[in-house]
Amino acid sequence: MGKTELYSLYKGFLDCICLCLSRGNDEAAAVNERDTENGHLIYKSGDILEDRYEIVDTLGEGTFGKVVQCLDHGRGGSQVALKIIKNLEKYREAAKLEVNVLEKISEKDPHNKHHCVQMLDWFNYYGHVCISFELLSLSTFDFLKANNFLPYPINQIRRMAHQICHAVRFLHDNKLTHTDLKPENILFVNSDYSLVYNAEKKCNERRINDTTVRLVDFGSATFDHEHHSAVISTRHYRAPEVILELGWSHPCDVWSIGCILFEYYEGFTLFQTHDNKEHLAMMERIQGPIPQRMIQRSRKQRYFHRGRLDWNECSKAGRYVKAKCKPLRKYLLSHGTEHHQFFDLLERMLEYEPSKRISLSSALRHPFFLPLVHPGRSHVWRNSCDMSR
Repeated sequence: MGKTELYSLYKGFLDCICLCLSRGNDEAAAVNERDTENGHLIYKSGDILEDRYEIVDTLGEGTFGKVVQCLDHGRGGSQVALKIIKNLEKYREAAKLEVNVLEKISEKDPHNKHHCVQMLDWFNYYGHVCISFELLSLSTFDFLKANNFLPYPINQIRRMAHQICHAVRFLHDNKLTHTDLKPENILFVNSDYSLVYNAEKKCNERRINDTTVRLVDFGSATFDHEHHSAVISTRHYRAPEVILELGWSHPCDVWSIGCILFEYYEGFTLFQTHDNKEHLAMMERIQGPIPQRMIQRSRKQRYFHRGRLDWNECSKAGRYVKAKCKPLRKYLLSHGTEHHQFFDLLERMLEYEPSKRISLSSALRHPFFLPLVHPGRSHVWRNSCDMSR
């Protein structure tokens, strides 16, 4: 082969490489034009994804990405919620795990009887995992906020609590722990309300018309056989065994439910803190001393001194906890039987020892829920009633 032919061949090879690089750069540029710097998909109302999902509005935003309201033209134009995950590897991987959980839920609950949000479809859109769901309404937190944090009535808490316990028991029965239960992750199916005058507060308050709820956000849900991260749950709903790094399982969800139900009842968070030791001090103020067995086994010995929480009640933080927290029963808003039943259930959910904490199967048999199981039936209830696990 002569020099001229060699040169021609070499030049052709270089041109080919340049063309490939150019195409790669064009594709990367196209992706960059589609996404924001932090990986969100850039979209506007009227955009159509996959020739099917027409974006109507943005419903919410989180660290994972955004949730948008869409018309699903593959389902006759019905309205759905579409979760659009950021175009970043760690969020894509997490989304695939969530899809796996949602597929398991759909398989085990084909008729949508267990109060968990239903996944309708999922697909990959230029690096964004997109998951479509039934369209729901306001979260129980957003409704509370819009109602100036006025508590939910006890009869509505009963109906909401029963559904939440039922949904999470369904997960536990299928070897799943949700790990991120909070009022933001419990959504009303319909958040229409009536205005009712509150004579005590001397103002109108919103009263939800339909208490039907769905449990959402399975992005952190963990199967029993999977790796269990050391830290789980949003701070205010985090169980003591998680803070003390003692390992965790289904009972950590029960603790979170107890915190959620307290919030519905009072209108404010039970553990308003961002510090582990302060969090433990709040627990002790509300539920009494942390059991010695848990302290001895904890990997967080720096929180303790001579077997007790290393806490100065006279410090600024100590005064804050003393002012903010009191023994659980002192939060009773009424001395009616149903209120005492409710607090008995809370105490069992907020039991320190995970092995002694009430299971959700037992919780659903608690006298607090009896009016839902046997409407109108009179019954005798004792504070010392035995709730077998």
